Amino acid sequence: MANYLKRPNGTEDVTPKQIHRWKTVETVVRETAEQFGFSEIRIPTFEATELFQRSVGETTDVVQKEMYSVIAKETAFTLRPEGTAGTIRAMLQNGMLAEALPQKVFYLLSCFRHERPQAGRLREFHQFGVEMAGSASPYADAEIILLAKTVLNTLGLQNIALYINSIGCPTCRAQYYAALREYFASYIGELCETCQGRMERNPMRILDCKSPICKKIAEGAPCILDYLCEDCKAHFSALQGILDDLKIAYTVNPNIVRGLDYYTKTVFEFVTTDIGAQGTVCGGGRYDGLISLMGGQDVPALGFGMGLERLILTMEQQGCAFMETNRCNVYLAPMDEAARPMAMRLAMQLREAGVRAEYDLANRNFKAQMKYADKLGTDYLIVLGSNELAEQSAKLKNMRTGEQRPIRLDEHFVADYTELSLSDLLSSGDPNLL
Repeated sequence: MANYLKRPNGTEDVTPKQIHRWKTVETVVRETAEQFGFSEIRIPTFEATELFQRSVGETTDVVQKEMYSVIAKETAFTLRPEGTAGTIRAMLQNGMLAEALPQKVFYLLSCFRHERPQAGRLREFHQFGVEMAGSASPYADAEIILLAKTVLNTLGLQNIALYINSIGCPTCRAQYYAALREYFASYIGELCETCQGRMERNPMRILDCKSPICKKIAEGAPCILDYLCEDCKAHFSALQGILDDLKIAYTVNPNIVRGLDYYTKTVFEFVTTDIGAQGTVCGGGRYDGLISLMGGQDVPALGFGMGLERLILTMEQQGCAFMETNRCNVYLAPMDEAARPMAMRLAMQLREAGVRAEYDLANRNFKAQMKYADKLGTDYLIVLGSNELAEQSAKLKNMRTGEQRPIRLDEHFVADYTELSLSDLLSSGDPNLL
């Protein structure tokens, strides 16, 4: 076995043969977010550890078990485990919440969590997320759900189920916590050590525990929907009415609590069974108290996150279409050293016109150049030798049909190429020729 260094466990390389899958997803999510009026934001890869402790919650698995943190000159920093906390921090620090509301942003970023790697779950993963700050309306909830659904539909995904729930506000949550503590008290000796510590601070986190024993016990726990205050009930009912009006199918699932403490009222997930146990391709909801918790005014907010790895994995499982890989439009094959300057000059002219052009850089013989051009998926081939240099003309060969046409190598070269290749495109009906 080769003795070279390997990438860290739980990370992945994206090679040129795979990048078109990522570009497909990134293009769709960017364009869809912008259609909905969201603007891109970019935030640091690491933040003060306190930011995540305060916002994500000290009783969550993310903070207790999964964060990558470091002390640098007595200051604690953490690689971001998710995108919301850093984005809200950026909104506050840059005065965005003093501007016209709602503020609507999206991001594409990498996140880091130390957990057991498996299909669709990595230690470094990539996320598309949106955040909206400044609207308490259930129409805002429906809007971000519709945005997520539009992304999934545009990517061609099938068999994706939407589950929604309400986890209430601090007012009704207090009564629910009391009911949970009373229920779990009789099982305290059976709960895992982590959940025993959550009993007083945040018993709802027990419902999200991954331990099979805790999951089994949680099945009989009180239902949050039975404890909602009138305001939360009205909000959740209104959201369901809006989704019904939009003809968006959903299932109310009272077991959804999400894994982060900042959520309030609406929570939702889009789930597939096509990638095994890790089937949540999108999760989000409302977090009306997060901005004030982080030192800002009492501004309502909501959003969601989509894991790009899970999206791509699900698309592959379902046979969804990806955009074409980048390939060479024109390969210029110099027959000898005398023709190489001409090949380089013509390639430069084509590139300036927006054409993907290559020429031999490895001193291959003619046969080897033909094999290389074929591996590149080249659309057209131009062979350059002493005759072509002398006559300032050559043959443009369509690598798919084998048809050859004369082409000038003077100042009209790019125009000739465009005219001839466009002619091939129109006659063949093949949109991939150019």
